Amino acid sequence: MNRTLIRNIGQLATPTGRAAKRGPDQGEIVLLENAWVLTEKGMITAVGTGEAPTADRVIDAGGQLVTPGLVDAHTHLIFGGWRQNELAMKIRNVPYLEILAAGGGIHSTVKATHAATEEALIEKAAAALDEMLSFGTTTCEAKSGYGLQTDEELKQLRAIRALNERHPIDLVPTFLGAHALPPAYKERREDFIRLLCDEMIPAVAEEKLARFCDVFCETGVFTAAEAEEILKAGKRYGLIPKIHADEIDPIGGSQLAGRIGAISAEHLIVCPEEGIESMAKGGTIACCLPATSFYLNATYAPARKMIEAGVPVALASDFNPGSCPCLNLQLVMNLGCLKYRMTPEEVLTGVTLNAAAAIGMAERVGSAEVGKQADLVIWKAPDLNYLCYRLGSNLAGTVIKKGEICHG
Repeated sequence: MNRTLIRNIGQLATPTGRAAKRGPDQGEIVLLENAWVLTEKGMITAVGTGEAPTADRVIDAGGQLVTPGLVDAHTHLIFGGWRQNELAMKIRNVPYLEILAAGGGIHSTVKATHAATEEALIEKAAAALDEMLSFGTTTCEAKSGYGLQTDEELKQLRAIRALNERHPIDLVPTFLGAHALPPAYKERREDFIRLLCDEMIPAVAEEKLARFCDVFCETGVFTAAEAEEILKAGKRYGLIPKIHADEIDPIGGSQLAGRIGAISAEHLIVCPEEGIESMAKGGTIACCLPATSFYLNATYAPARKMIEAGVPVALASDFNPGSCPCLNLQLVMNLGCLKYRMTPEEVLTGVTLNAAAAIGMAERVGSAEVGKQADLVIWKAPDLNYLCYRLGSNLAGTVIKKGEICHG
């Protein structure tokens, strides 16, 4: 069965192109009424309106909204355990850095991840991916970072590789060995940085386990100078730089992102004007995580200012066991409208094309147009406005991956 036709599409909503959209262009999308999409061998071969061509198989969209499959550009998918015990501390407004200093936070997840086998990590993450798929996510970035030792980081990345081979969702791996400073290195920061640069990164590159190198640049974690050293080491081994920046304190991470040519800077809750200017100049995509702000009762990234300054904005879940145990990109879309004051069109671009560009996948996914992978969602919604307006319901009806129905 080669040619599949998705017909009777009430509204097809999609950005277009193979690179991130910025400024006013982020809100410019194609809206087609009474549309159809033709796919062959997992790729989109034609898009149109009105009378549809013949095909071997027909999927009736029932007059509903169709968009590209959603792309989650920032997740910490692979981890052991959960951290529900921290909820009471968050309610009491205990700062995260205090939780971390007391051995909680990342350190407790590191311990649980060390205790888990690779197959156990795969099984747990596969269940999370199934849930993501049910919400309309068809491509997902996944970070390591709960190993903080060479063998444990490699274990996480191998789990990501195995899941990419087994699961319908396309996974894009990021090495985040610089996620925290292990307690054993508290007084030996430079030794851990040497371990990252001289042992972990070369080992990751040798096995081709990651496309990106990320660093948590934050007070109490890694300084901007340390982040630059680690990211440059990653670049020497072919790993494209990403950076966690300005989540709690603005210590120079967003400025570094633009200067070093990072593909994305992530979080950016307290991003200063200088950081926005640097990202705009350097072509860095701002990957904003509104569900994290919501969960932590924190302020929200200045996404509106970023768009106005010409910074491409992507939206992602930040799924992780501590600061955002949420993998629902539909909620992220709601928050993008309500808290970032982004339009539904800007939000759609943020969770499709711009998110794909933030993980080096915009040539392949992120829009419903000829030459792209046939990743589509038929929504239980008549139009894009309705999808962004509804809150708390799963509106994903049928999820199509590479031309095949994989959910619904």
